[in-house]
Amino acid sequence: MTRDDFQEKGRQPLLVSACLLGVYCRYDGRMETDGRVADLASRFTLIPVCPEQLGGLPTPRDAVELSGDRALARSGADVTEAFYRGVEQVLRIASLTGARAAVLQPRSPSCGIGVIYDGTFTGVRIEGHGMLAGRLAEEGFFLCTPDGLDRLA
Repeated sequence: MTRDDFQEKGRQPLLVSACLLGVYCRYDGRMETDGRVADLASRFTLIPVCPEQLGGLPTPRDAVELSGDRALARSGADVTEAFYRGVEQVLRIASLTGARAAVLQPRSPSCGIGVIYDGTFTGVRIEGHGMLAGRLAEEGFFLCTPDGLDRLA
């Protein structure tokens, strides 16, 4: 496939956290579809991605939170390298498809935009990006959560 295959009929490719589309990839194994995001398929070519699975982590898996520059599971396991691998895979997919925007899962240690959990597994939220969201922001991607879909052109 080429980049043009993903831009058929003038529709722009859009990276989407796969869990928002009901793909079996959430850490807790639940499958939930956000209808607002699924409805974007009428305007965009949706590219579902899960950086955690792409990095080699299973579903279901332990909850993970960021602590500094490390991704740590509730069990204490350090899964930072898997997170980095997943980010690189999503960047590769974005390059292949020509995607320059993403709709990402809020508060996720991978996909969270602007707010994530603080690394203590106590439910405390702090300012910051998940690993993927931070990297996409550095690369100049347009990012939003399902609550910010009105910002998509």
